[in-house]
Amino acid sequence: MDVKKIAVIGSGAMGNGIAQVGLMAGYTVTMNDVEQRFIDRGVATIKDSLSKFVSKGKITEDANKDMLSRLKTTTDLKEAVSDADLVIEAVFEDLTLKKKVFADLDAYAPANAVLASNTSSMSITAIASAAKKPERVVGMHFFNPAVLLKLVEVIYADQSSDAAIQTTFDVAKKMNKVPVIVRKDSPGFIYNRVNAPTGLLLQLILDKGSPTPAQFDAAFKALMPMTPFELLDYVGLDIVQHTQGYYAQTLSKDYTPRKVLTDMVESGNLGKKTGKGIYDWSAGRPRIDTSNPTTEYDFTHMVALQVNEATKCLEEGVTNDPKDIDLAIANGGGGMGPFAIAKSVGYDKLVARCNELADKFGIEVFRPTKTMKEGKIEV
Repeated sequence: MDVKKIAVIGSGAMGNGIAQVGLMAGYTVTMNDVEQRFIDRGVATIKDSLSKFVSKGKITEDANKDMLSRLKTTTDLKEAVSDADLVIEAVFEDLTLKKKVFADLDAYAPANAVLASNTSSMSITAIASAAKKPERVVGMHFFNPAVLLKLVEVIYADQSSDAAIQTTFDVAKKMNKVPVIVRKDSPGFIYNRVNAPTGLLLQLILDKGSPTPAQFDAAFKALMPMTPFELLDYVGLDIVQHTQGYYAQTLSKDYTPRKVLTDMVESGNLGKKTGKGIYDWSAGRPRIDTSNPTTEYDFTHMVALQVNEATKCLEEGVTNDPKDIDLAIANGGGGMGPFAIAKSVGYDKLVARCNELADKFGIEVFRPTKTMKEGKIEV
């Protein structure tokens, strides 16, 4: 389908970011929210972001004006989607709410419109079940900040038609994104699923009390722009807890949120957004002391868990191409994909790391898969 008009439902950080991406790709975009004050905040964010692109010489002032002229807003959901070719939902991560929104979208949007959810973890199949025409419902998962990060996961629900997936894929390409098709609706899709066990490992280290987060992060500071524990704070410890809790329900009880993380969330220390979490953010980004790095762990422990979980995605049919997994990980967070790294490190070493961590913590999801042990993945 030739998409010309996009409706974005939700004007928060993801919603206004997706709306801006649509404007920059030449689409007419209608942004909807339940209250005008939310819309006004979203529009202000888009204007501020575009002005920065102008000041850096990335777009002209004329282009800026053209983009803003194609931005429409309304608090009326029916009005927002009445002539849309593609609707992208970006509301709060609550399945009941999303299903209600999609029942309304199915009733209000044109019969041939594709309905996409930007959910980062919810089942697209469950969301699609609220629609009378579930074959037009897909996942279209952008990464935050949507304006900058390249990855877009295009996700099949059990009911999705190939045509709806292809339309969504083509729009993502026109938005100058790197779309990766997720062929089986599965918790965490590709990017977040591959990183699920490393989030669990960090919780287990917190509970153990050694090494300290600073000692652990010191070992990674030279390897990545944001270190592992720092990234947990940046994402928000409440989000980490919620996501790991979802994996505990859908993947394995091993993912049940651990004590230190739960205690921090209950105390209101959620990371960057509250000024304090694992680190103190009150004076800005924390400085990681690199003078005393841990020798107990290195990057191969994290990579081993990522590669192992990536092999589960292959075994379960989440995707059938290891290249897609590497493409997703590289464009969702930067750096190389897990299979590309595994080729240079060696599967024997990574299998040993998985068994080491499984034995140390008594966590079976860390155990290496059959595919991992065979080590014959070509990328």
